Amino acid sequence: MLRVARGFARSRSGSMMPLFFLSLVPLLTVVGFSVDYTDAVETRSNMQEALDAATLSITTLPTTTTTVARQQSLQDNFTANNGQGTATLVSFSIAADGTSTAQTSASFAMPTNFMSIARINSVPVAVSSGVTKAPALVQATFKIDKASGWWNKTVYLWGTQFGATTAQKLLQISYSYNGAGDPKGYGTTTVYTVSGTNLTQVQQQVCSTNTVNNFNNAPAGSIQQTSGNKNYLTTCVTTPANGTGAVIDVSQMNSLYLEMDVPSGGKTVLKSNDPTTSNYLFIGASDTTAVEQPLGVPIDIFTAVPCGQTSTQAWEDGGSLPLPEPITNADFFYSVTGKCDFNQRPSLTALTQ
Repeated sequence: MLRVARGFARSRSGSMMPLFFLSLVPLLTVVGFSVDYTDAVETRSNMQEALDAATLSITTLPTTTTTVARQQSLQDNFTANNGQGTATLVSFSIAADGTSTAQTSASFAMPTNFMSIARINSVPVAVSSGVTKAPALVQATFKIDKASGWWNKTVYLWGTQFGATTAQKLLQISYSYNGAGDPKGYGTTTVYTVSGTNLTQVQQQVCSTNTVNNFNNAPAGSIQQTSGNKNYLTTCVTTPANGTGAVIDVSQMNSLYLEMDVPSGGKTVLKSNDPTTSNYLFIGASDTTAVEQPLGVPIDIFTAVPCGQTSTQAWEDGGSLPLPEPITNADFFYSVTGKCDFNQRPSLTALTQ
């Protein structure tokens, strides 16, 4: 027997197939495990993208949405974005200042193909996501300061609701020149809120201009101009004297833009969202610091109105002077005060996890 064993050990003949098949089993196992691992990595990546998209989507739901409905929306959006498994709303809250935060997670027992050889039929894949949504403009108050010019003009605020494609008129400010012939030109300005086809007057400013010998007894706040040998004295009366102006609810608006129509102007229609005319709008902290907006850049009115502060906006009506020009040459001055809170607009939502 010992002689036979020694002979077998010294033998150089015979087949390698048994040894090959014995080594093939662990080789296939390793390759199979790597395939399952690659599938798990890809599944996790897809789940993360789907969960991020689903988490962002639930921050645009109304504040009245129940937790159950928000959870269902999360799962529906997760599935629609090719997420596998179960998505869970861990938490959702809206702070007093309107900031909203959400934490979510998702898990999936991914079936294996090759790891089942080792009796591993599935591997757990888990992802998590978090978002923070900053407060946004929900209300804007427009109050006329001074309007001038020899051309009649009208300013509108247009808004497009969530899910809608057609903008609706929210505000109208109309100006009519009084024809007094002074260099700057003043007249009557009327501010309306708009609901459908109904206009509600909320403010009016009537400016009267007369020629005087001198300005010695000019009342406080009057506008004094001299052209040639004529002195022009303009006084403006605003009613109601201490009114708030036009308070516009924009909480349901996905987009806003301003428009000025100047029928007699070189440019008859100016729009804040039109990059070819947005530079006719001045924006700033006051009527002395407001600056002309750059040409070629559309203006987002949501960001142009500061939260909890009052700022000045002014339009140049497209007169004879070329742009750029100083704020003193602008024709339509009004103040805007913004109120911010939770808003359904998606643009201020950021992933935090």
